[in-house]
Amino acid sequence: MARTKEFDPDTALQSALELFWRRGYEATSMADLVEHLGIGRASIYATFGNKHELYLKALDRYNENRDPDLLRELSQPGPALPTVRTVVRRFAAEASSNDQRGKGCFVTNAAAELGAHDPAAARRVEASWGHFETLLHSTLVRARAQGELSADRDPRTLARMLLVLMQGLRVVGKASNDPGRVQDAAEQALRLLD
Repeated sequence: MARTKEFDPDTALQSALELFWRRGYEATSMADLVEHLGIGRASIYATFGNKHELYLKALDRYNENRDPDLLRELSQPGPALPTVRTVVRRFAAEASSNDQRGKGCFVTNAAAELGAHDPAAARRVEASWGHFETLLHSTLVRARAQGELSADRDPRTLARMLLVLMQGLRVVGKASNDPGRVQDAAEQALRLLD
């Protein structure tokens, strides 16, 4: 008779996500995962595959949990530009908070650590950024159509600038002890929307 799993795969995946997010891919060993998840190596392999497959599943989980909130926030009816400003300011606040210092964004961390040499991770990073850029672009198109954004402003290039800015905020916020650096950069970028 086959044995049943003695752990919840969903909980284990979330725990792996947190470990990879905090330590990174290279610095996390299978022994670390076994200890942190509290399950055997064979169970990890049987449920998730190897370390790389588990990492990619954790990255997918992170994206699944973050994207619906952004979609909901940027798609709400009414004035669009204040919503974009709120999102940028929230990213800046998160990036410079003590809770996030040293942790950053899992997608941004994946881009920095694996993006140049891991095609599977790079595809996930690009998909996440592409989705976010599309959300920003459509919100800025709506802002222009509603007269909140000048007709000579290009929503696509503004969306790309904001995406790059927010990813940069996360990198700087991860390492900087000066929250003003992140906050000032965000506010300066938001002036481009006036």
